Amino acid sequence: MRILLHICCGPCAIVPVKWLKAAGHEVVGLFTNPNIHPAAEYVRRRETLKAFQDRLGIEVIYKDTDYDPVIWLRAVAFREANRCFHCYQIRLERTRGIAKTGGFEAFTSTLLYSKRQKHEVIAALGRDIAGGGRPEFFYQDFREGWREGIETSKAWGMYRQDWCGCLLSEVERRNNIIL
Repeated sequence: MRILLHICCGPCAIVPVKWLKAAGHEVVGLFTNPNIHPAAEYVRRRETLKAFQDRLGIEVIYKDTDYDPVIWLRAVAFREANRCFHCYQIRLERTRGIAKTGGFEAFTSTLLYSKRQKHEVIAALGRDIAGGGRPEFFYQDFREGWREGIETSKAWGMYRQDWCGCLLSEVERRNNIIL
């Protein structure tokens, strides 16, 4: 199966790419993340993925024209308590659109790798966005490879961030340091 894999960052791509390729799928990555703030962090994550995409053994589509934090801010404004849903929705809808245009059979996301993301929400949203048509949403729980991905990314010397990328997540992560 030819699968378009939304990639939030390089370290989170290691296990999904490895497992999907081991299962015989053709994997193409997609980097589209308007949630990442500030722009310097977006560039750092993008450049880390670029530096390691050959090691991952995949082609990656970089949609820098999609980097518009205003889109993300408008989607989550006054919805802060449920912001992750809207953030996932933006990225999964864009991934599905590119997968459909590109003739992919399926799409999925590295968001399904992280133990810190809302796994069930991502899976349900992906299925809803696919709507039972083509491309289909390919579901796999990559969280079992959490430790392997961390160890590999450290061994490879990848830049590893400690928040999802959005401004609100970073503030929450740093609150115990600041206060």
